[in-house]
Amino acid sequence: MNIPPTSDRTLAGIGLMLGAMFLFSINDVMGKWLVATYGVAQIMLIRSFAAGIMLAPAIRRVGWRTIWAQPRPWLHVCRAICSTAEVGFFYWAVMYLPLADTVAFYLAGPIFVTFFSIVFLKEHVSWRHWLAIVIGFVGVLVAVSPSGDGYGWAVLIPIGGTILFAGLNILTRKLAGTDEIALVTWQVVSAFLFGLAFAPFQWVPPSLFDFLCLCLLGIVSAWAHMGVNRALRYAPAAVVVPYQYTIIVWAVLLGFLFFGDVPAWSVVMGSTIIVASGLYMFMREQVTVRDQAAEPR
Repeated sequence: MNIPPTSDRTLAGIGLMLGAMFLFSINDVMGKWLVATYGVAQIMLIRSFAAGIMLAPAIRRVGWRTIWAQPRPWLHVCRAICSTAEVGFFYWAVMYLPLADTVAFYLAGPIFVTFFSIVFLKEHVSWRHWLAIVIGFVGVLVAVSPSGDGYGWAVLIPIGGTILFAGLNILTRKLAGTDEIALVTWQVVSAFLFGLAFAPFQWVPPSLFDFLCLCLLGIVSAWAHMGVNRALRYAPAAVVVPYQYTIIVWAVLLGFLFFGDVPAWSVVMGSTIIVASGLYMFMREQVTVRDQAAEPR
């Protein structure tokens, strides 16, 4: 049963999605650095182990029986698989592609989410929402200027990951009534089992510092996923998912603060388009909520 969004819940959903994108941007930078030394399965094993430890008190509070005895378990299994595969595809992609190019492909996700939300969730998406989504994606392309030259088959990796990420968002919306701790636990367990199965074949003993960084990946990722899950419970997928474009803005700010990177004019222009698109989506949603409230009952 879907939770009907209100004006306050929609605002909260947008805020949570913005915060989650900031956390994901931190993960992206750390992941790109760590995957140069450690295999994808090893990264996922250690990060999911750390996330599980962080979630342990919440899991005890909710109870294992509540977490696993969920209605429609096949949806939870599909969602967990999409989550694990999407993360694996991202780390796999940045082994071959620049981070900016990979993120550009992934930020096509809102277009897939909007299409899936029409087909599977029967959500109404106006032409204005479509226009804002397309304009936002144009801003992403302007900001990162993905080249795609000389990568060949490797470009299929982030495209596949983008579709998986869209599927994750749709399944999360489909399970909107589920406790968020249960949702994140299913994701963490799925990633841990994947790492446990494949990490021994390419294990690299990590230094203490690297081990702590790998653990931090899991903790930050868990927080980010909880933010996305709660955002999708509060508002329709077609409304909050376009705010994932703001990950480019965070990437520019963090790159300048930590690495001294001065953004090119194309990044500034693209980020401006993305923000303008997000603000337009926000204003249109407020108009829709006011119109619905004004309708006679």
